[in-house]
Amino acid sequence: MRLNRYLSQCGIASRRGAEEIILGGRVSINGHLITELATKVLPEDKVVVDGSPVRAEAPVVLVLNKPKGYLCSRGDKHERMTIYDLLPLKYQNLHHVGRLDKESEGLILLTNRGDLSHRIIHPSQGAEKEYEVVVDQALNQGIMAKLVKGMMTEEGFARAERTWMDGDYRAHIVLKMGLKRQIRMMLYYLGYEVTRLTRIRIGWLKLHGLSKGAYKELTPTEVERFFKEEPAKPKLERKPAEEKDDGIEDHRPLSRRAPKREGSSETREPRGFKPTGGKKSGAPARFSEEKPIRGKKSPSSRSSEGKPTRGKKSGSASWSSSSDDKPSYSKPKSKTFSPRSRSSETGRDEKPRGRSGPPTRHQAPRGPRRGPPSR
Repeated sequence: MRLNRYLSQCGIASRRGAEEIILGGRVSINGHLITELATKVLPEDKVVVDGSPVRAEAPVVLVLNKPKGYLCSRGDKHERMTIYDLLPLKYQNLHHVGRLDKESEGLILLTNRGDLSHRIIHPSQGAEKEYEVVVDQALNQGIMAKLVKGMMTEEGFARAERTWMDGDYRAHIVLKMGLKRQIRMMLYYLGYEVTRLTRIRIGWLKLHGLSKGAYKELTPTEVERFFKEEPAKPKLERKPAEEKDDGIEDHRPLSRRAPKREGSSETREPRGFKPTGGKKSGAPARFSEEKPIRGKKSPSSRSSEGKPTRGKKSGSASWSSSSDDKPSYSKPKSKTFSPRSRSSETGRDEKPRGRSGPPTRHQAPRGPRRGPPSR
């Protein structure tokens, strides 16, 4: 394994802190000073840090039933109780996987294995956390649906994977996310206050048989169960464009909401429509649909003076009304057509009107047809 990971498992420092120790020239392997971060450590190597030999500890995974009133922290400047006050000295170097706030209780894991922490904490790995929640008011199915649909909070977009009621004031909420005080914040935005919150499951591990403040060490077989469970892939449901952002309520304060960007879905004009009217005319802007009509010219190609005008791409004549309300006709400019040319407006083939120029395979030559030349 890499040297920084080895030092992290030895309890010297975190991986980032171990990198600083290596770059500072404080680590040697088999008597050689090491400053390369990509150095590999073999089981038989002798690693020394600041003149003292170090050895990687055996992997340990501990499960603790955290009681209410304890912090998930190694120390507190206000001298409040932490979960490490419940553990013996040999477990003081373990780090907690995730956290529970002071007023919450239930399951929490402590370990020295970084891969297990990533497996449980990262939402993409699929480790579910189930909570039993008691609130101060009666719940209903509409509130359960809003928790699953999600909402914007100060910490970001928050949602639950599954929810179900267990009485009028009790519910079960399953999360994969790990936002700060997520359940309390979501229910607070919906008008509820959480009176009790207990984590009763992490993946396959349940709270049954473990009293408050008690802990136990998991066996290697039990630890491997976290890795054997395949992460659940969420089903992506495509919604129509007009319903893409519907139903997501933003509960953040107005001062923390991002301003609407120009061209966003809220301000984008519908496709196929153009605004008419404007600031100069004083008329309110309206939306009118542009439908191309075959054989007719758009109003922009007509002249206000009654003179014939031409289209931008077409060379054909156009009709316009003169001041005497009599139609006038203007001839098109002379244009050379090839036998298989296409009109820009109709898209149909047009035949040449004359036979000027050398004959082609589509035109018969002038004069009587001659026989084969004599040899």
